[in-house]
Amino acid sequence: MSTDLAPARPATQGSMRIAVVDPGSGNLASVLRALERAAGSVGIALSAGITRDPADVLAADRIILPGQGAFAACMRGLTALPGMVAALERRVLRDRAPLLGICVGMQILAERGLEHGVTPGLGWIGGEIAPMSPRDAAGDPLPLPQMGWNTLDFPSADAHPLLAGLTPGAHAYFVHSYALAGGDAAQIAATTDYGGPVVALVARGTIAGTQFHVEKSGETGLAILANFLRWTP
Repeated sequence: MSTDLAPARPATQGSMRIAVVDPGSGNLASVLRALERAAGSVGIALSAGITRDPADVLAADRIILPGQGAFAACMRGLTALPGMVAALERRVLRDRAPLLGICVGMQILAERGLEHGVTPGLGWIGGEIAPMSPRDAAGDPLPLPQMGWNTLDFPSADAHPLLAGLTPGAHAYFVHSYALAGGDAAQIAATTDYGGPVVALVARGTIAGTQFHVEKSGETGLAILANFLRWTP
């Protein structure tokens, strides 16, 4: 993996510059491949690469923050990159560059995580990442992690722009045992059902995050990535 924003394909004048941040826990190559496919489907030229350098984040038009594993480990990996959190805060909060968090990358947008102790998150989305305790209709525990395909529930009218072209019931791929709890209802753009509603997509201003893996979610994931590239919040 490169540690700078080396283009995944030759950069061209006017191409959109994307920084895929590497906190040390993401499925980064798959994210980059899915991003390239999504860009090609809507005719957007990209200069995209995986980075651990905050200078690349400051220069990016859009930012993707993937993550896998535990909240604490992902947040620790991010904060271990000198200047990275400050660069993200400047580019996303001050300059309002669009950001998409994926899986644990979405989770660390919250105020804190409760996995392996209490770990502060970035605090950009309300709520905390708490252990799930799903039960079926008979009251019996459902297996954890939630692993596999599940449907997305969202308003058919006034859906978030990242869901443009999708209909409720679209399938996405989940792998998680912790989920957002106590969040702001206005920041929840989609849910799924696993023993009750589970937050699947959050959004606030230019910030968005998916609990599911867009890079593993087939046409649904590619549509969301394409919408992210065209999103003008």
